[in-house]
Amino acid sequence: MSYADRDKYGIYQSGTSVGPGPALMGADTLLGEDVVNGANENLGDIKEIMLDMQTGQVAYAVLAFGGFLGMGEKLFAVPWQALHLDTANKRFVLDIDKERLKTASGFDKHAWPDMSDVQWSSLVHTFYGTDPARAGGPSMGPGSTRAALDSSAGTSTDPRAGNLGGDSDLSRIRGSNIG
Repeated sequence: MSYADRDKYGIYQSGTSVGPGPALMGADTLLGEDVVNGANENLGDIKEIMLDMQTGQVAYAVLAFGGFLGMGEKLFAVPWQALHLDTANKRFVLDIDKERLKTASGFDKHAWPDMSDVQWSSLVHTFYGTDPARAGGPSMGPGSTRAALDSSAGTSTDPRAGNLGGDSDLSRIRGSNIG
């Protein structure tokens, strides 16, 4: 089930030029969203979105990986900026090898880490290759990898006039949320 299927309020009405999606999205519709890697391997789904209450930015997506029917699954805090929104397939892409993800520092649903701890945050950002000092969110576009997204400017499904779909256009639309 994709975010468009969980859309209770018509945010992502297809074929219209009104509504905020996909440049602005409802957090509730992203819970349960599939995450794949560049090789199209399933990495799990988003269980929670963590907000930094000091900045108002989304800090992490909590990804569930492994297990069966919720049993034995491991949770991972993935920096929000490490994700790419694939608008064509309505899913997130995380550029990481599945075997490497298995080595990430994860946690059990009954033992969450202190995500506000600077040392913990630094380790997570180092693992995913993101910058903890940079505010920002997922890049957006129809491709499934950073290279594909970078080469797909002008193909965004964002209906706003003048938006060519590149990160610079998103920065104009969303302010400092995307760097």
